[in-house]
Amino acid sequence: MTLNVYLSGEIHTDWREQIIEGCKGLDVAFSSPVTDHAASDDCGVAILGAEDDKFWHDHKGAKLNAIRTRRGIEQADLVVVRFGEQYKQWNAAFDAGMAAALGKSVIVLSRPEHQHPLKEVHAAALAVAEKPEQVAQMLRYVLEGVLPV
Repeated sequence: MTLNVYLSGEIHTDWREQIIEGCKGLDVAFSSPVTDHAASDDCGVAILGAEDDKFWHDHKGAKLNAIRTRRGIEQADLVVVRFGEQYKQWNAAFDAGMAAALGKSVIVLSRPEHQHPLKEVHAAALAVAEKPEQVAQMLRYVLEGVLPV
């Protein structure tokens, strides 16, 4: 049975690709938000029309992205939420909370120095990792019961 994993959070590094590569050979299907920053920011106005006010520009994009995010999290068995160099990815914290509220298993991927500012997010997670390869090893263990060598 395929494990559906939603990869949420920071979009400026290749952490998603590292996890996907580390899970080669496993029955895992990955999904994620749109990681093209410009496309994500401008999706609302590109589809629904331009806005003079930046607030409404962002509002349209946020609402459209929320549809994709909610669907991805609802369909996921497990949600991985990555906080990057700056832990202030507010959408990632929201995604972690939504996933936990829906009863989804959550793995948080964050830096050790962000332990304190993310303590509530970490408390909602079933595991907290520091490196993408640790997430891949967790997924392998969950699916196969195999420890890393």
